Amino acid sequence: MHIESLKLRNYRNYDQLDISFDDKVNVIIGENAQGKTNLMEAIYLLAFTKSHRTPREKELIKWETDYAKIEGSITKRNQTFPLEIVISTKGKKAKLNRLEQKRLSDYIGSLNVVMFAPEDLSLVKGSPQVRRRFIDMELGQIQPTYIYHLGQYQKVLKQRNHLLKQMQYKKEDRTMIRVMTEQLVEHASTILERRFVFLELLRKWASPIHHGISRELEKLEIKYSPTIEVLEGANKEKIEAIYLEKFHEVETKEIERGTTLIGPHRDDLIFYVNGKDVQTYGSQGQQRTTALSVKLAEIELIYNEVGEYPILLLDDVLSELDDFRQSHLLNTIQGKVQTFVSTTSVDGINHETLNKAELFSVTNGNVRKVEG
Repeated sequence: MHIESLKLRNYRNYDQLDISFDDKVNVIIGENAQGKTNLMEAIYLLAFTKSHRTPREKELIKWETDYAKIEGSITKRNQTFPLEIVISTKGKKAKLNRLEQKRLSDYIGSLNVVMFAPEDLSLVKGSPQVRRRFIDMELGQIQPTYIYHLGQYQKVLKQRNHLLKQMQYKKEDRTMIRVMTEQLVEHASTILERRFVFLELLRKWASPIHHGISRELEKLEIKYSPTIEVLEGANKEKIEAIYLEKFHEVETKEIERGTTLIGPHRDDLIFYVNGKDVQTYGSQGQQRTTALSVKLAEIELIYNEVGEYPILLLDDVLSELDDFRQSHLLNTIQGKVQTFVSTTSVDGINHETLNKAELFSVTNGNVRKVEG
């Protein structure tokens, strides 16, 4: 799988860009605030229909213009097809093979992307929200129907929280909240069941990768921490029954607090290295190795689920890694994953993978190929 070319119109600091890429490694070089990360973000957005940097889509539209457009020519399973995202003040449209997709879950998965950026180091030491987003984005790529259930869950959750807030101040019949609980549990149980399966796959790849990066000195374990007592591997019906029982227990407390207290939106992932919680007790090096292991595991996981390697975006991250971790990362991707590397300079990064790369220079929203 690779992206052959990219066109941008009115996107961030790009008026107009039409560029073709190498199917192996592309290095985007430029000073800060010139448009390197904007280019990486555009590829990410073409895959996920949303930015990894901001939830406010109007920020993606160039100042004093009405819309932003991203077009990509994708080759997947030996077929080439166009993808297109248009963002305007009226909303967002996603086209697959020139046909507008009414549901984003029908679009996502057309292009598989793994991004590793400095903020991804917070996968380990950041908030639970960061780790939940990681699961949701990666799982959505390999199981687009997961996106549908997640969207429905969030919709019911918002309505349920609104009703719970109302019930704080006036006594209401509990029939409506119980109907909403059943609707919420329907999607929550599907989400949790699929997260358990995903986590088992992630462990399968991340643990041996981490063992290698740590020079066989460390053992990585990843555990899922749900808001209900349920064994991993439980089926949807079992999870549903446990959720309903737990919601019944906390119903009065939820009304008192005006919010939903249990569910996938409050779950977390916990990383252990040699039996110790990395977030609390791990060194910065251990936290970085864990984050890198999980990202490299994503690549193998997607390959095994989809049958092709995803595109890898390394946004200003190589300078954050020491020589050993840099080499391990570049050796892993060499020759098999189309990779985009953004950096202020390639000085000090001496690796065969980058020596053979296509180089692009970015200055104030203008991109030119650097002839070798």
